[in-house]
Parts: sequence; C-alpha cells; structure tokens
Amino acid sequence: MRTPNSGDLDPLNGDHSNVFGPELGEFPEAERRADLDKDQQMKTGTTTVGLRTEDAVVLATDMRASLGGMVSSKDVQKVEQIHPTGALTIAGSVSAAQSLIRNLRAETSLYETRRGKDMSMQALSTIVSNFLRSGAFFIVSPLVGGVDDTGPHVYSMDPLGGMSEEDYSVTGSGSQFALGVLEQHYEEGLSVEEAKSIAAKAIDSAVERDLASGNGINVAVATEDGVDITREKDIKSLL
Repeated sequence: MRTPNSGDLDPLNGDHSNVFGPELGEFPEAERRADLDKDQQMKTGTTTVGLRTEDAVVLATDMRASLGGMVSSKDVQKVEQIHPTGALTIAGSVSAAQSLIRNLRAETSLYETRRGKDMSMQALSTIVSNFLRSGAFFIVSPLVGGVDDTGPHVYSMDPLGGMSEEDYSVTGSGSQFALGVLEQHYEEGLSVEEAKSIAAKAIDSAVERDLASGNGINVAVATEDGVDITREKDIKSLL
C-alpha cells in the first residue's frame, strides 16, 4: 500500500490538514457575500456625527437607507442604545449593523450580570473594535459614544476595527461635508443644546450634498443618567 500524498486526501478519507480551521473570526462565506451585486444590499448610506461636551455625548444621524440607486427607506433608526449610558451610530450594511447591535447589547448585559457594574466606554469600544476585526460585521463603520466614571467619550471606528478617541468625529458617505461644519463650530465646553445644534448643522450640510443622506435626523444624548434618543423629520427645527 502506498502512502497517499496530500493531493489524494479528502475529508472522507482522513484529510485533517485543516483540523484547527476555520480560525476564530474566519467566515468563509463573507468574501462571497461581499462580492454580491451591490444593488442587492440595503445600505444606510449615511452621515453620522458625534460630539463630546463637558458632561455628555451627542450623537446624530440622518434617516435614509438606500438600495443601489433607490431610496429604500426614509425612516431608519441609525443610532441605538447599546449600554445603559452609551450608544452607537451605524453607517454601511444594514444587516451587519443590526447584528452588531444585538451582539453588543448581549455583551453589555452579560458584563453587568457577571461583574455587578456597567462596562466602561473604553471596554465597550474595544469590544466593538474586536467584533469588526472578526470579519462577521463587514461594511460597518460606527461611532461609539457614552459616559462612564471617567467622563464622556467618543470613539471613531473604521470597518476593519481601527479605533481612536476623539472630541468629535464623523462617519458615512456624507462625512466630508459634515466634518467641515464640526471643524468650524466645535469648541471645548459646549452645552448639550449647543452640541445638538452643531450636530444638526453638520447633518444638514451633508444632506444638501450627499444623495445617500436625508429624510430627517436622529439625535442621541448620552449622560450619566442614561441615553435619550429623539427623531425629527425637520432638521431645521434643531438649528
């Protein structure tokens, strides 16, 4: 009997060459799914902004979702509470973002149950970053904002899990238009109302020029007392 070479092996006849696969975070179907016709994927398009004030964080987003060149929804909630005093904005693939939010809510709940205290914003942002690096939540670019014992924090994430803490940040297809407004108007010591007005100006600027952004504004204010999320169809009412 001859010894079979690697080319003769198959899973039914003892091919254990990939006995440790797939690796943690490896999703064989992800690449194939990412190559699907882009017009078949629902995306938020999106402009999202986050600002840190002295005692709070203000997160704001538009409310439009696109399907290729079509507006698929005019009433999308793009900022969600994921922590007793923290929230996350979403830009990118809707399905991946919804799954990410469900997983984060479960993680923060488990943390509180096991340790008897809320997760810090740094720990929360690290979990978000790790999830993104895993490859399971491809094409999502979130902002994480919230308040913990050390104060308010805003974390910017790229789709591959890169993370940085900022005083203010933007994500999404309209981010270049929104960022110019934040650069011009942001300053330390803003009140919550001032931050909400600046965030609305940033979203309004993006809506004027970005076809994938529009149809209103979601605003989340995170404080040590919790997260309050409001929705306005008329952005001008917040200016």
